[in-house]
Amino acid sequence: METLNIAVVGLGRVGAVFFEQMLPLKNKGIEIACVVERNETAGKVLAIQAGIRAVSIDELIASGNAVDIIFDLTGSTETRRELREKLAAANNHYTTIATEAIAHMMWKMMGSKDLPDIHGKGGY
Repeated sequence: METLNIAVVGLGRVGAVFFEQMLPLKNKGIEIACVVERNETAGKVLAIQAGIRAVSIDELIASGNAVDIIFDLTGSTETRRELREKLAAANNHYTTIATEAIAHMMWKMMGSKDLPDIHGKGGY
């Protein structure tokens, strides 16, 4: 089975809950390569305790094709734009940015209770 390497950007209310549910999926072919969170949130602490690297957006982009999917759960249109622009500048046409809508769809498919509401609905 091929392993999908993911990154979670934003470990606030939504991202932390999503991240926690993704942790046990390692045995199912999903590896959390790293997380991005500027603040010292409970989600960031959990990630570090789980041995997941906390990096900056620039470090995430520098990882190139090592990350298959970036889950942007910040709710910030500025962060989404920054990710898109930096991926394009790095000529990375491989890594996909998954929005909050994709995270919500996955969440429902896993049969979990609803994710917390997102502050901003940034779209793609």
